[in-house]
Amino acid sequence: MTTAESTGEPRRGEAPDRNLAMELVRVTEAAAMAAGRWVGKGDKIGGDGAAVDAMRQLIQTVSMRGVVVIGEGEKDEAPMLFNGESVGNGDGPDCDVAVDPIDGTTLMAKGMPNALAVLAVAERGAMFDPSAVFYMEKLAVGPEAAGTVDISAPIAENIRRVARAKHSEVSDVTVCILDRPRHEQIVKEVREAGARIRFISDGDVAGAIAAARQTTGVDMLLGIGGTPEGIIAACALKCLGGELQGRLWPKDEAEREKAIGAGHDLERVLGTDDLVGGDNVFFCATGVTDGDLLRGVHYRAGGATTQSIVMRSKSGTVRLIDGYHRLTKLRAYSSVDFDGTLDTDSGTVPPLP
Repeated sequence: MTTAESTGEPRRGEAPDRNLAMELVRVTEAAAMAAGRWVGKGDKIGGDGAAVDAMRQLIQTVSMRGVVVIGEGEKDEAPMLFNGESVGNGDGPDCDVAVDPIDGTTLMAKGMPNALAVLAVAERGAMFDPSAVFYMEKLAVGPEAAGTVDISAPIAENIRRVARAKHSEVSDVTVCILDRPRHEQIVKEVREAGARIRFISDGDVAGAIAAARQTTGVDMLLGIGGTPEGIIAACALKCLGGELQGRLWPKDEAEREKAIGAGHDLERVLGTDDLVGGDNVFFCATGVTDGDLLRGVHYRAGGATTQSIVMRSKSGTVRLIDGYHRLTKLRAYSSVDFDGTLDTDSGTVPPLP
């Protein structure tokens, strides 16, 4: 009898394989290179559309039976990579997929640091479904402070716990916070505690990862940001050994009623394992613009360079991948046109001047 083992074909329901990592990074590289043509041009929609289109084309070649759990969705009014969409080539493992073709569209449009193309994959059923609650209170820390913090505790107490865990003074702790009016009270409490603040204008996936990477100078992330980004960040922190805690934050009464109607407990603290279960999670990101975490896309005559980070929770492996892409080679097999940019009005790809 012919079996999956004898043919080398993957068994239905099997867990994601380590070989998936390089397939996934090709997807984020494609999204980043497509978005790279829009950096600094002031067009968030055009750049995001280019990244979405490139990511969608490449993700269909990945050996998996994926379902998008965290997509562009109604928050971004995206036409593709929506929640519930099937992705992958139909072979390989059954997977939950989270995508953010550009984390930090404003950063990309303004040519500012830390815009990323991001993708995470886990076993089917592993990712939390926020049911259209678009925002979440978040607390993220790295491996040293994981297990010591509590989002329900006062901010000053959490800062002291992080300082103790890292064998440092409170005055040495740096907290990453999105620069938003809603964070005025958080900013006040952090400063009263004696800690430092690093404001970011957008891109709190990169901010959460920064809290778990020793070379960034960031010790924790606090504040209210996107729920999809929180789940994606939880995938990264699971791979890094860090911790993300969240609590759903409906932006208005209508969203609150929708969340309660969907069965969500708005007082519940969601830990890393609640946001993404299991221990076979992949996270990939490629820099769109230069930043603390990754270098961005740089186009040169006939080619482009990229830098990506690839992580897997099962092995704890974190890889940095520098890529050089010859455009003449890409033209031969890729369905994505990296020579130009998408014209969002006509749907064509005009050449660069």
